[in-house]
Amino acid sequence: MTLRHLAVVMPAYNEAEGIRDFIDEIRDSLSPVVDRVTFHIADDRSTDGTATVFDDVEDVAVEVQPLNRGHGPTALAAYRAGLAVEPDVLVHVDGDGQFHGRDFPRLLAALDAENADVVHGVRDGRTDPWYRKVLTGAVGLLIALAAGRRIPDVNTPLRAYRTPALRALVEATPADASVPHVHFSLAEARAGFTVRYLRVDSIPRRGASATGTMWGRGSTVALPRNACAFSSAPPSSKRGNSPCGRPLRCAASIDRRPSRDDPRTHDRVLGGRGRLADRARHRRLAQSRGVAVLGG
Repeated sequence: MTLRHLAVVMPAYNEAEGIRDFIDEIRDSLSPVVDRVTFHIADDRSTDGTATVFDDVEDVAVEVQPLNRGHGPTALAAYRAGLAVEPDVLVHVDGDGQFHGRDFPRLLAALDAENADVVHGVRDGRTDPWYRKVLTGAVGLLIALAAGRRIPDVNTPLRAYRTPALRALVEATPADASVPHVHFSLAEARAGFTVRYLRVDSIPRRGASATGTMWGRGSTVALPRNACAFSSAPPSSKRGNSPCGRPLRCAASIDRRPSRDDPRTHDRVLGGRGRLADRARHRRLAQSRGVAVLGG
């Protein structure tokens, strides 16, 4: 798969120590498979000079936000900046650099080979503090109840989207959402998006500081109150429809669950380099929820 234009978008807050090396690694990994890659950083009013790190780099655009608003609104601002340049595909990743650059071409290959609207990077070996893992697990359980099936790593920040599908999601998500990826994951499941899940390594954040900085000041986590779904067929640039003309709507309740035989359920977990025991556990969990598991 060789893309004409890929946009990589990042929210960032106080990531001056590691963000440039991270982007250099991503660029080097993508150059064999992408004709043109551009980077779009939404800086959440960093205090360490993050916004000036790329003053001399032509393919990186940095937009300093008017206020420090926390991770969610800043991630949505990064998505909107990437959509504005009309790429073929858009990849989101946080600016703390907790992924390997080599996994970015794997995301694009899965998007193409699996004919998907979106590919999520499912994190193996997470090094986040215990409370973040607990929070992710609790959120995942609530979203599984709403979606009618388990969604692996529901809030993963590493995602590759086809532009029409992403545009519909961004337009349907509140601009102040603190966890927009949870909104996205739920909407994708209920709207019938073709979703693939790819196992990737999770590594410690880059830079000398061991503390995460992505949440900003005074952030709280607010889960989606409603389940979002398409009013008609799911968007896809592959089906000849007008994807942006398929607006998302919020349902009045979240108790309408797709059955395991619903043809809109297109989720698969693609094997990576994770441990065999973890793969077997993921496979059992996924199969018990009606999610097909490939590889590993």
